[in-house]
Amino acid sequence: MQNFPANFHALVIGASGGIGAAFLKLLEAEQQCGQVIGLHRSSQPAIDFDDESSIADAAQQLQAYAPFHLIINAAGLLHTDDWMPEKKLGDLNFAQMQKTFQINTFGPALMLRYFTPLLDKQRGVIAMLSAKVGSIGDNQLGGWYSYRASKAALNMLVKTASIELKRSHPNTVCVALHPSTVNTALSRPFRGEQIGRAAPVAAQDMLNLLDTLSAKDSGEFFAYDGLRLPW
Repeated sequence: MQNFPANFHALVIGASGGIGAAFLKLLEAEQQCGQVIGLHRSSQPAIDFDDESSIADAAQQLQAYAPFHLIINAAGLLHTDDWMPEKKLGDLNFAQMQKTFQINTFGPALMLRYFTPLLDKQRGVIAMLSAKVGSIGDNQLGGWYSYRASKAALNMLVKTASIELKRSHPNTVCVALHPSTVNTALSRPFRGEQIGRAAPVAAQDMLNLLDTLSAKDSGEFFAYDGLRLPW
């Protein structure tokens, strides 16, 4: 990662998931990276997108390790043991929508609030894992109501935050990333093991992309291979 400073500091949120763990391992092996911290529900400090105070407390505790040059949010929710993505309007229910938005939208929004002040002002990159199915312009199949809508809302948060950050952190890059289908627990019910890429491969592609981005790319929605996706 040649466009980050020597001994840069990185932070991965959602580091216990398949893609998050892959990001963490790759950054630990990256010679340019001086320190990488992974946060999840059982880390120290812990972070739980169901609990705003945990997000604020984690940011407070990590001030000692700031500034961060790279912050990645890899947390996300598509399904649980109790429910799968909705196929039709008749499947919609409040509990599923609330939980999906809590993890995919509300938690990341609060993460932006509390963690962007920890970014380095000269070279700060914050990336939020989104999904191509969150693109309104690309939606050809319908279905997956809560997941699509939560990721579309996340994309709007990224775009809006990027505009504010241009005023206070003009060199900052704030982007949404589509990792493609990756062989993780999230995609397993949808043939992820057969059609998904390995998490380390997907994470490496996204790190390679993030290394190339500059302030002019802030507020954009990218696929892992650098393709700009429609909102």
